Amino acid sequence: MRRAADLPRVTPTGGCGRLQAGAAADACVGPGQRPPQGTEGDDRAGRRAVPAARPVSQDFTADAPNRLWFGDITYVRTWDGWAYVASVIDAFSRKVVGWAVADHMRTDLVLDALRMAITRRHPPKGVIFHADRGSQYTSKEFVDFCKINNVRNSVGRTGICFDNAAAESFWATLKKEFIHLHPFDTVERLRTGVFEYIEVYYNRLRIHSTIGYLTPVEFEDEFDKKGDRAA
Repeated sequence: MRRAADLPRVTPTGGCGRLQAGAAADACVGPGQRPPQGTEGDDRAGRRAVPAARPVSQDFTADAPNRLWFGDITYVRTWDGWAYVASVIDAFSRKVVGWAVADHMRTDLVLDALRMAITRRHPPKGVIFHADRGSQYTSKEFVDFCKINNVRNSVGRTGICFDNAAAESFWATLKKEFIHLHPFDTVERLRTGVFEYIEVYYNRLRIHSTIGYLTPVEFEDEFDKKGDRAA
């Protein structure tokens, strides 16, 4: 098996088929089937929800890495039942810097994704993390975690999907290019598939028009090279 670095860059159409072999089973989500949904302001973990600031106003751009992150939760049907995926994406490069998969949508799910991003990126004090006004992102546990780690917590307005449109766009891409092409029998199989899609394909091989038809890794590498030349 070739390393990710040895694989060719690909366009968004049909580029991740190699990742899907072996991850599928013969099940599908029928029409109208939807998982249980949390309500905004209602922390499913039973913790008190707290107000959160909204420093982001539908502007999902940044002039450098680790200035603005955004994220969300989506759901995937498996043979074992519903599974949930959380993301953290860097607005500068569209690189997925944190993610988590679980069989629940408690606050721990989004904490695991944000914890991965912080551990990997070591962001400067004051990096903004923007999400919708879901119960997980407004819970006291999540807000306290952001404060402890010097992350500015930002949430969208109630019922305004455009306030987190960039995160929703990533889910649409993930499902179109990967999830909807085959189902999964277990949550663990889904976790493996999400790892391969994000870490091997999306971040390293898939080019993005919004960043000059480069991959997220290439775009950040170019930024680092410019900084080195200017130093």
